[in-house]
Amino acid sequence: MGLHEGRTGDRRLAVNPLLSEADPLGSMQVAPPVNRLADGPMLPSTAYRLIHDELMLDGNARLNLATFVTTWMEPQATVLMAECADKNMIDKDEYPQTAELERRCVAILADLWNAPDPGAAIGCSTTGSSEACMLAGLALKRRWMRRNEDRYPGSARPNLVMGINVQVCWEKFCNFWEVEPRLVPMEGEKYHLDGERAVAMCDENTIGVVAIMGSTMDGSYEPVGEICAALDAFQQRTGLNIPVHVDGASGAMIAPFLDPGLEWDFRQPRVASINTSGHKYGLVYPGVGWALWRDAEALPDELVFKVNYLGGDMPTFALNFSRPGAEVVAQYYNFLRLGRDGYRAVQQATRDVARHLADGIEACGTFRLLTRGDELPVFAFTTTPDVKEFDVFDVSRRLRERGWQVPAYTFPENRTDLAVLRVVCRNGFSEDLADLLLKDMNRVLPELRRQPGPLSEHGIESRTAFHH
Repeated sequence: MGLHEGRTGDRRLAVNPLLSEADPLGSMQVAPPVNRLADGPMLPSTAYRLIHDELMLDGNARLNLATFVTTWMEPQATVLMAECADKNMIDKDEYPQTAELERRCVAILADLWNAPDPGAAIGCSTTGSSEACMLAGLALKRRWMRRNEDRYPGSARPNLVMGINVQVCWEKFCNFWEVEPRLVPMEGEKYHLDGERAVAMCDENTIGVVAIMGSTMDGSYEPVGEICAALDAFQQRTGLNIPVHVDGASGAMIAPFLDPGLEWDFRQPRVASINTSGHKYGLVYPGVGWALWRDAEALPDELVFKVNYLGGDMPTFALNFSRPGAEVVAQYYNFLRLGRDGYRAVQQATRDVARHLADGIEACGTFRLLTRGDELPVFAFTTTPDVKEFDVFDVSRRLRERGWQVPAYTFPENRTDLAVLRVVCRNGFSEDLADLLLKDMNRVLPELRRQPGPLSEHGIESRTAFHH
């Protein structure tokens, strides 16, 4: 959540006379202040209308190809969420059935991710993958601390190895919990972590390695199996047993259905924990995430708090205490509604749209694809070397004029020279919408080619439009 500063001044909201239900002249006397509370109340319909009209300035969520977050659910799921909006997940004794649905979701994910003993796997819901990653990182650090009590906190400083393409929540984890982030930079056409470069960063102070399924930068899967095999060989040479956490924010709800033969999950003995975002390809509105550990050994008991639950103790592990149960109920709705075949059909349709759109963009002859949407339904592309009149930021800016939100951004160290556009295809983004985007793309390209050069060369700032 962004930090905001208070504003001074006495700006007021203008109210249309027709917003007053009883007296059209009455609303003309209503001019509520923006930055402080008004002295008195107003009609609920008037308050609704004022906020509703301001929110029209937001972008159309369905045309937002920047976000991974779900922007459409079935009406029945929306009704269930409204019915549960007042339920606090932490009150297990007051809402025992909501707690039971959370438990069922954990059991379903443990089975989906091939836990050796799904009954022994431990997990919880979170407000999203960021919190889930924090919890997984805490468990990795605490396990390392146990193994190094003679050196920590004296001389040893824990570190976490990951590719520089990780989501920003991992940098937050390292900052908040005093862990050294060891970020493997991009090199040439290698845009994410691999086994060799991961091991090169590891030592006796490494609490774990984070592998991404898949990268927010370009939608590609990191090779979890290869990373685990490299760490196996590293353990044979050094005796150091370094666990792996799989950040499956998106791919953990794609790969089980579309790539079942890919062994990225608990089938890899070195994988200690996995997280996912229920509100991404779990197909739930924000915000819900999930964190699972292979077994009790992977989650130190001292991190788990006991909450009174129907006269007994209910274990809980979370950074947030109070939070709504609506999203957890919606997640269970999807699991119940779709089943394996339903999820497979939805995710396959989304991947098909991504491939179709990637092919269409490549056919423009102006862009080079870095990925094709054949892992996550996400792909990145840049302009071909012969394009001198515009850059990816100009394309993003022109598409926004038509309502499309397609982020443009530069890659991190050591590929800051590479600027790309990225498209995220989600459930609800159909092939018809993809074709409309292609039409708009082909409409703006001739105009862009008539530019004397990228607008950034003429004093117009090229802002990085990438926040996910």
